[in-house]
Amino acid sequence: MEHPFGWMSLLPPVVAIALAILTRRAVLSLLAGLFCGALITNQGDLLRAIHDLFEVHLWPTVVDPGKLRVFSFTLLMGGLVGLVIRSGGMQGFVELISPLARSRRGGQLTTWLMGMLIFFDDYANTLLIGNTLRPVCDRLRISREKLAYIVDSTAAPVAGLSLLSTWVAIEIDFIRQGLDGIDPAEGLAPVDLFVASIPYRFYVIGALVMVPLIAWMGRDFGPMLAAERKRVSESGETPADSDADGTSEGERSPAAVMAASHGVDEIPLPDRMSHWANALVPIFLTLGVVILLIRQTGLAALGIDATDADPPSMREIVGAADSSVALQYGSLCGLLVAMLMYRVQGLMTFAEMSHTIRRGAGLVMPAIAILWLASALSRMTSDQPVEVYPVVASDSQTPFAYRDHRLYTGEYLSQLIAGSDPSSATGQEWTLRMLPTITFLLAGVVSFCTGTSFGTMGMLIPLVLSLTHSLLSEQGGVTADNPLLLASLGGVLAGAIFGDHCSPISDTTILSSQASGCDHIAHVLTQMPYAILLAVLAVLFGTLPVGWGVSPLILIPIQLGCLVLFIRWFGRRATEDATTDA
Repeated sequence: MEHPFGWMSLLPPVVAIALAILTRRAVLSLLAGLFCGALITNQGDLLRAIHDLFEVHLWPTVVDPGKLRVFSFTLLMGGLVGLVIRSGGMQGFVELISPLARSRRGGQLTTWLMGMLIFFDDYANTLLIGNTLRPVCDRLRISREKLAYIVDSTAAPVAGLSLLSTWVAIEIDFIRQGLDGIDPAEGLAPVDLFVASIPYRFYVIGALVMVPLIAWMGRDFGPMLAAERKRVSESGETPADSDADGTSEGERSPAAVMAASHGVDEIPLPDRMSHWANALVPIFLTLGVVILLIRQTGLAALGIDATDADPPSMREIVGAADSSVALQYGSLCGLLVAMLMYRVQGLMTFAEMSHTIRRGAGLVMPAIAILWLASALSRMTSDQPVEVYPVVASDSQTPFAYRDHRLYTGEYLSQLIAGSDPSSATGQEWTLRMLPTITFLLAGVVSFCTGTSFGTMGMLIPLVLSLTHSLLSEQGGVTADNPLLLASLGGVLAGAIFGDHCSPISDTTILSSQASGCDHIAHVLTQMPYAILLAVLAVLFGTLPVGWGVSPLILIPIQLGCLVLFIRWFGRRATEDATTDA
C-alpha cells in the first residue's frame, strides 16, 4: 500500500522534538513542526502552507468547543489555585498539620503527607510546602536538599495522577487527540484510558512511595547522604551556607533567577494566614461537582435514567461522560464559592481577588499554548481527515488522500515497523512487547532535554496511541483494557515526569529549589540518583515484563520490594559515622 508522504510524514514531530531539545522552547518548536507539516501537505507551496497553518490547523483547533472547555477549566483552576493560596487558607491547613513534625522522621513524613494532600496543582504544592515547612525542617536539621527532593517528588507525580488538578484536563485531552483517528465503535474513551493507565505508571508510583520509605527507614545514599550528614553535623537551626530565605546575602539564589526566567516567581504568595476551611471547602466542592457532573453526563450519554433498575457500571458511566463539561463547571463553582467566602470574611476585596485570579490564570498560559499547538500537530499527523477542502478521489489511487491535510504518521510508522511481508510478524510482535519501555525512555529523554512535561506529553501521546493502535489492530483488535495500550500510554505519562525530575531546566525542579531555599544544582545532583534508581526499577520490574503479559498488580509489589532492599543494603543513616556500615 503506497503511502502519500512516506518518511516525510515523520518530519513534523521529529522537527518539533529536535528543536525543543536544542532550543528548550516548546512553543516555537511546535510551531516549526506545524509549518513543516503544512509545507509537506502542500508539496512545498510556501503561500498555501502559510494559509493552511493558520486557517486549517491553528484556528480550527482553538475554536473547537471541546478544546475551549479544556482551556476554560485550566484557566479557572489556575485562578482558583491562586485565590486559595492568596487567602492564606492553604497556609492555615499546612500549619494545622505541621505539629506532627517532631523528629527528623516525622518532619519528612509530614512534608510527604502534605505533598500528597495538595494534589490539585504542582506549583501550589511546591510553593506552599517548600516555603511553609522550610523552618520546620531547619529546626529538625533536615537538609534543604532533602526538603527540595520531597517537594519535587510529590508535586508533579501527585498532580499527574489526581482526577482533579490543573494537569488532568490537559492529560485527558492529549489522550483524546490520540484517539481522534480511531473508530469510536472500538469504545476507547479518554477518561477511561487515563484511569486505567494509572497502575502502569511504574516510575510515578515508585516516586510517591520512595519518599516515605526513605523517611521511615532513615537511610540515604549518594550525594543526598552527604548533604544530610553535613546538615546533621551543624549546630544552628539554619544551614550554615544559607540565610533564612535560602539565598546568599546580597544576591538572589540561582534558583530564584532561573525561576524568574520561567515566570514562576509570579505565583501569588499569601500575606496572611486564615482558617484551613478556606482552602478545603472550595477544593472539595469542586471535586464534588465534578464527580456529580461526570455521573450525570455519562448517564445522559448512555440514554439511561438515574432511577433505572439496572444502572450501568461506573466504568461505563465514566467512559461515556463529558469530562470537559464536568471539569469546567466544577472549577467555576469552586471559584465562585471561594470568592464569596473570602469576601464575606473580609479577607480580600473584589479588586484583590480579580488581580489574584488573573495572576493565577496567567501561570497556566504556557501549558495552554503547548496544548493548543500540540493539538494542532496531532490533528495534522493523525489518520482522521481534516475536513476543510473537498477530497478529490482521483488525486490518489491509494486509500490515502493528498488534499485532506493529514500526514498519516501513525499509519506510516506501523508500516515501517511491520512492513507488508507476513514474515515480519515476529518483528512486529517484538516491537509491541518493547513499546512500553521505548515510550518510557523516549519520554524521559525528551522531557529531560526540554524541561517540560506538558510539551513531552503533547508531542508523544497522540503519536504513541496512534502507533500502538495500528500495531494492535494487526494483531486482531484493540480493547480499552489492553495491557500494551495502557502500558505504552503510562510509559509516556511516567517518562515525562522522570525526565522532569532529572532536568535542571524543568520549571518544577527550579521552583522546588527556590521554595526550599536550596542551591539549584545541589538539588538536581542529590535528586538525580534517586530518580535514576526508580527508572531502572520501573524498566526492569515494570515496563519490560508488562510487555510480556505480567500483571502490574504483581509487578508493583516486586518493584517496591526491590526498592526496600536497595535502601536497606546501600542506604546509610545520616547520624552514623561515614565509615560505619548500617
